[in-house]
Amino acid sequence: MGDGSARVRLDKWLWAARFYKTRALATEAVNGGRVHVNGQRVKPAREVREGDEIQITRPGATPMVIHVRGLSNRRGPATEAQALYEETPESEAAREHDRLMRKTAPPPPGAELGARPTKRDRRRYDEARRRSRG
Repeated sequence: MGDGSARVRLDKWLWAARFYKTRALATEAVNGGRVHVNGQRVKPAREVREGDEIQITRPGATPMVIHVRGLSNRRGPATEAQALYEETPESEAAREHDRLMRKTAPPPPGAELGARPTKRDRRRYDEARRRSRG
């Protein structure tokens, strides 16, 4: 599961566990307050330990709550990355519920057309937005 080191930076661990594609994106998420460790807002250099609870919030999605099960500062295969954490049952249920709600929600207005709006449609849309703003 890693190189056996007992301490790993949070941003490195998030990248190694494949929550973010690059370490820079992981650092940006932590600095932006979208990642909390044990209920606290932290910095990217915060050291992660086994047993820590991490809450990851992504735009447009239900927050994910996970427990750290292993440490690694190297990005390996997805199977290795999945062994580094375990999602809480409550978090899994909430994300599944959110997924089902989005799946059963009615389509947004205009989605049934399926075609690109014409210039005339766009002008009507812009005019309706101007009127609704007051």
